Amino acid sequence: MNELLLSIIVPVAAGVLILAVPSRIRGVKEALVLLGTAANVIIAALLFKQDSTYTVPWFGFGFEFSLRIYNFSAFIVAAAACFGLLVALYSSASLQGKSYAKLFYSYLLLMLGFVNGAVLSDNLVVTLFFWEGLLITLFGMIAIGKKEAFKTATKAFIIIGITDLCMMVGIALSGHLAGTFTISKMSLAATGAGGIAFLLLTIGTISKAGSMPFHTWIPDAAIDAPLPFMAIVPGAIEKLVGIYFLTRLSMDIFRLEPNSWASYTLMTIGAVTIVLAVMMALIQKDYKRLLSYHAISQVGYMILGIGTALPVGIIGGLFHMINNAMYKSCLFLTGGAAERQAGTTDLAGLGGLRSKMPVTFACFVITALSISGVPPFNGFFSKELVYDGALERGWIFYAAAVVGSFFTAASFLKLGHAAFLGKLREENKLVKEAPLAMLIPMIVIAVMCIVFGIFNAIPIDKILQPILGARAAEGHRFSGFPANTMLVLITIAVLIAALLNHLYGVRKTGRGLGAVDHIHYAPGLRTIYDMQEKGYFDPYNMGMGLAGLFAKAASWCDKSINWIYDRFSVETAYALAGAIKRLHDGSYRTYIVWSVAAAAVIMIFLLR
Repeated sequence: MNELLLSIIVPVAAGVLILAVPSRIRGVKEALVLLGTAANVIIAALLFKQDSTYTVPWFGFGFEFSLRIYNFSAFIVAAAACFGLLVALYSSASLQGKSYAKLFYSYLLLMLGFVNGAVLSDNLVVTLFFWEGLLITLFGMIAIGKKEAFKTATKAFIIIGITDLCMMVGIALSGHLAGTFTISKMSLAATGAGGIAFLLLTIGTISKAGSMPFHTWIPDAAIDAPLPFMAIVPGAIEKLVGIYFLTRLSMDIFRLEPNSWASYTLMTIGAVTIVLAVMMALIQKDYKRLLSYHAISQVGYMILGIGTALPVGIIGGLFHMINNAMYKSCLFLTGGAAERQAGTTDLAGLGGLRSKMPVTFACFVITALSISGVPPFNGFFSKELVYDGALERGWIFYAAAVVGSFFTAASFLKLGHAAFLGKLREENKLVKEAPLAMLIPMIVIAVMCIVFGIFNAIPIDKILQPILGARAAEGHRFSGFPANTMLVLITIAVLIAALLNHLYGVRKTGRGLGAVDHIHYAPGLRTIYDMQEKGYFDPYNMGMGLAGLFAKAASWCDKSINWIYDRFSVETAYALAGAIKRLHDGSYRTYIVWSVAAAAVIMIFLLR
């Protein structure tokens, strides 16, 4: 059987097989999820250096089931497979004793199969098929969680489902304009009808990536979904798939050019997502909810970098995609470890865990430094590339990226201080380090954050730069230490400012959790923050509110129509009948008067 097909069939078959295993048999479902994800990694490794296609007729009407593996898609498939295996290992320990463990393992494997299908597909209709499969697994993975999980899953389903409808229309329009649905044969201009198609496809893509304004289900899922969910889906998989397709959309299906409306649109979305999401992350008091807003904010850097349509920005956005998947996944895993061992992710209930969970703390520190853009970790190098591209396109975009870095560093200083430093709480004195199966994935990812920083030439030169093809400046290298020393100095100054801000906040409030209270409760910001926390700016709530108003208006119209037919028309008919009955009293005199009056009216009308 073709290896491209195996990459889809094997994880899907393993996911279905887990459902057939009786829950009372212990250890089998854990073994199957580890074997399934390991087999997926092996297949991804076999495909890594290949460049081939697989095409067969599909559904008739000229549609083809077309798959293609090349350097970019092979890289995404390999990355997703590795994250899947690590999260499966982590889940085998963290979900022990959970009633929904079997369902989670099954959804995890099904999701990996759909990811492979979506990434490898070379036909937009095939892409849409697997894209919607991911929506189903997303819904299922959230819904099996806590008490409010089904409500959160429904919210995610509605938001992403609506944007997927936009994507569906965009695919139909793109296929019509190009005369084909084969991605490798498409080359459209983002103008006129092509511009509408680009915008519709972009909506579906950035929604999958978790960008604003389609993000509001993510913080809710951080609280309600099963513990490892955030590490694998919003933390890694959705960024890989969403940004992968956005890149193909911008470089293959359409030709994104600098200074075009499409480029400025993407950069604006990226800049707004960076700043607004990180401002919300800053004030969170829950470990996982804080990380969830950073998962949203970091995708802004990717969209901003790709939106520049410059080689340095695109490379930076793609490098940040894989870097973010690493450190964000690890950060969620540290949050899950803290929750499992201490019983809470409420930062007010944590503190002093450094001495009890030293390995988890070390992994947190490495990945927090990475996401904050501290050299020489991987996040520093990808952010500097994005900064370079953003500054070339306009200082306002660069300023937004730098402001985002300041608040990112400030919020992780607060998180680390509140959760791991400070005084150990009495109820946490018996806390122990997480099990080895949970630590191994964290350690592996933390080490990779260092490797991808110091040896950034490996992913940039060998994997990412070839993706640009003719766009890459001949002989130019994007790896190594950033060439723009001034931007590096500004970054260091911003990081130092964040540290000073933290020290000021701690000294003012006497605790790590209050390190940013002077920002949270600043005049003007406090009101805005309170409104946001109550959901006033949530597009989902706005949409549901409008839907409620529409439903009330429709109900009022329905009742009004019923009143007209059931009461008004009937009562009017009775009233007219009664009036006519009273006029017809049998008197000849009355009939003569009416006849003469009618004749007079007719004469007047004719004379006029």
